[in-house]
Amino acid sequence: MILLAISVFSACQTNDKKGLSEEEREKALKDTTNYTSLQWLDSTTLDLGKVPEGRVVEVAYHFKNVGEKPLIITSVSASCGCTVPEKPLQAFAPGDTGVIKAKFDSKGRPHGEASKQIAVYANTNPNFHDLKFNVEITDKQ
Repeated sequence: MILLAISVFSACQTNDKKGLSEEEREKALKDTTNYTSLQWLDSTTLDLGKVPEGRVVEVAYHFKNVGEKPLIITSVSASCGCTVPEKPLQAFAPGDTGVIKAKFDSKGRPHGEASKQIAVYANTNPNFHDLKFNVEITDKQ
């Protein structure tokens, strides 16, 4: 019994460190019986203000799993190559909070107003969550 408990505990620790496989993520997106609810704790549209051309800026969108099943972020993608999002690798238990981060690189971008989007897919209804940020790219400082 003790050996079984140790092996289960070790397996959970290993899974937490490496995260979920792509197969597990895709299965979660298709299995509607395991859908949960996601609440964005910040605005889903951020204003980054003025950013000198050439600067890299990080954006963060905080969320909470307000449902009854584990929340699995299946994919995170950006509308252009100047924005690189990070996908959380682990599942979020009910009540857990997390963050979607992205880095926006203004190097070589045209000066003026710009709007960027980050698409987040999760085992929620609806599956798609649209995150946005606005920035005004100015001359280098």
